[in-house]
Amino acid sequence: MKLAVHRFSRIAAVFAGVAVAMTSFTASAQGVISHESWGDILETYVSPGPDGVNLVDYGALEPNAEDREKLDAYIAQFDGADIDAMERDAQFAAWSNLYNAVTVRYIVEKYPTDTIKPWYSTGPWKSIKVRAGDELISLHGIEHDVLRKQWSDDPRLHYAINCASYSCPDLRTAPWVAETLDADLDDAARAYVNHPRGVRVDGDSIDISSIYKWFEEDFGGSEAAVIDHLLQYAAPDLAEKIAARRKIDDYDYDWSLNDAAK
Repeated sequence: MKLAVHRFSRIAAVFAGVAVAMTSFTASAQGVISHESWGDILETYVSPGPDGVNLVDYGALEPNAEDREKLDAYIAQFDGADIDAMERDAQFAAWSNLYNAVTVRYIVEKYPTDTIKPWYSTGPWKSIKVRAGDELISLHGIEHDVLRKQWSDDPRLHYAINCASYSCPDLRTAPWVAETLDADLDDAARAYVNHPRGVRVDGDSIDISSIYKWFEEDFGGSEAAVIDHLLQYAAPDLAEKIAARRKIDDYDYDWSLNDAAK
């Protein structure tokens, strides 16, 4: 499925095309991707909601042609860029940022919508594609063929990518960058585990996000390993409750859109 082309005037379209082409050429030639413009988008349109979940103001971004061009230009940098030549943390940051940026663009193009994944659907992740390096890759490919394969030893990768849904780990208000990646991933893990959509204890019952079921293999391959992972990031009070129970009772996931307007 082709991502939609925004409706600009003929002159605006020409200048936008030139800007995107120049940005892409520069990134390809230098082997460097700047995440500054993506950071501007995040800072402008992402903010914590009333219950602590970061929400996106898709309704404000959708009509803003200038910022949508900025988002397109950011994504265009990846076309022809030599991501494999980057150091490892920079590669992770680049792929994670690209996944998140393309997801935001997809939602904006579909907006208004209530969810990225209708109940009868397997989701659009295989059909949403983008050029990165010298290939056309889907969001499914970024998650499963790049991140989960190349960083199979680090389950924190699941806290780095956002599927535009309420129960997904937060879309950060800043881009991932190599310099602070390890600490930022720890922060993201703690934020998710300690929020009820990650782990919820109700009396003797422990319900956790379906992420830990779908990707149990990445979190150690067993319920016990998942619990150990949760204990690593849980705040003391929550950790005490998890340790006392050491059994997962249920899994849950809310696919409603992480929309600031909701």
